[in-house]
Amino acid sequence: MSTAIKPKHIGRNISRIRELKDMKQEALAHALGMSQQTISAIEKSEIVEEQKLIEIAKALGVSVEAIKNFSEEAVFNYFNTFNDTVSNSSFGQGANNNYDCTFNPLDKVVELYERLVQAEKDKVEYLEKLLNGK
Repeated sequence: MSTAIKPKHIGRNISRIRELKDMKQEALAHALGMSQQTISAIEKSEIVEEQKLIEIAKALGVSVEAIKNFSEEAVFNYFNTFNDTVSNSSFGQGANNNYDCTFNPLDKVVELYERLVQAEKDKVEYLEKLLNGK
């Protein structure tokens, strides 16, 4: 039985990171100027050449090291740690973390709508002045 460590499957890591970023193969292919079939072949490859890996990392918005060292366990640990930190960040037992809005979103929508209507009225008034001036 061999105790040699099997290298990480870089293509599979690329695929998982792409999926976690909710990106389709077509979108990654477009960003890299390649075909979807080429991306599919890369994701099936255990080894990816360094220059291509740099381009893929840039398109995915991650570092080359993140692709090389990617593991599902690390992702789950990260999110579990994040959730644990948020739930344990209260200042005492039973503290109520209030993450509610301090404003009414509907009021903001109405305010924006009123500003847009006023801008349109100003445009109409300006155009009427131009027409009357001729």
